[in-house]
Amino acid sequence: CSCHVPLAAMNLLPLLVLLAVCRPVHGTWDSCGCGLRPMASHYGMSRVVGGTDAQPGAWPWIVSIQDPWKIGTGHICGGSLISPQWVLTAAHCFIEASYVTMWRVVIGATQLTRLGPEAQVRNIKRLLVHERYSNLSERNDIALLELDQPVQCSYYIQLACVPDASLRVSELTTCYISGWGSTTARCEFPKTDVLQEAKVHLIDVNLCNSTRWYRGAIHTHNLCAGYPQGGIDTCQGDSGGPLVCKDNTYDYFWLVGVTSWGKGCARAKRPGVYTSTQHFYDWILVQMGLRPAVTSTPTSQPVFTSTPFQRPKPIPTQSGRFTPCPFPRQKLVEFFNLLQELLQVLRGKKA
Repeated sequence: CSCHVPLAAMNLLPLLVLLAVCRPVHGTWDSCGCGLRPMASHYGMSRVVGGTDAQPGAWPWIVSIQDPWKIGTGHICGGSLISPQWVLTAAHCFIEASYVTMWRVVIGATQLTRLGPEAQVRNIKRLLVHERYSNLSERNDIALLELDQPVQCSYYIQLACVPDASLRVSELTTCYISGWGSTTARCEFPKTDVLQEAKVHLIDVNLCNSTRWYRGAIHTHNLCAGYPQGGIDTCQGDSGGPLVCKDNTYDYFWLVGVTSWGKGCARAKRPGVYTSTQHFYDWILVQMGLRPAVTSTPTSQPVFTSTPFQRPKPIPTQSGRFTPCPFPRQKLVEFFNLLQELLQVLRGKKA
């Protein structure tokens, strides 16, 4: 007998092939990309937030740096995962630190007292504080942590993109801060258990350094972010954490700042002060062993290494490990609609 194949079934064939070849979102999320948030599409995180609880996986590069001898979770500072084995954070987090190799780094967490299966815990193998860091002026407030073992990337764990000199940071308009610091303007209050997030604006450094603001205390390697009227800011416990800004063209984020200091919390004309990652781009590469400490002549050629520091266009990848498949969300909707149509056809034939 001859079989008539319904049109819906024929239409399903290319979609089934697509779904077999491509993984959800932008590839296989057990690989590490930079600046991407696999879970963001599930939550619709384009909304404006202000000091609210973050959803799991909202900021997949943020880490909690913890001292096991401290009360509670031991959370001391935040940090950003910039490669599977390296975390970028603030130098001032370690002024009085001892036995740092015993400290914990928690990656992929949202609630610190209830780590889900998506969270991973590592110890610190090496602490590299900037050689010219000053705890008096907070100059060069940046440090790197080498983890004892690489992290496995997932939907909840991805890398942050560190921009080189070619990115015009001042033109980025959609920026966010996140951390487990105090949620009140009085910073002596306890740190929060659930990761907090807030949208902020970059503030012109000259304005930030003016007489009625920080009166010359801002260095050339600093960024200011927040609001002139205050109200939203980073606070104690957020130190070392990320200031990220969305790329103006593509759907990923740049790690533009490391939370450094500020006068009080959320005060008017006293925004958060951040260490510019762009300014320390070369220092980061040198410390990670990806670039010689001294270069004879500067080059205008891009640095091609298997690190998240390549400028990602249009989709950030690492060593080409992502499969360049189209985003399948619309295809999935189409797939299920056609599947429903096919089932209706088959039910009609049975009847």
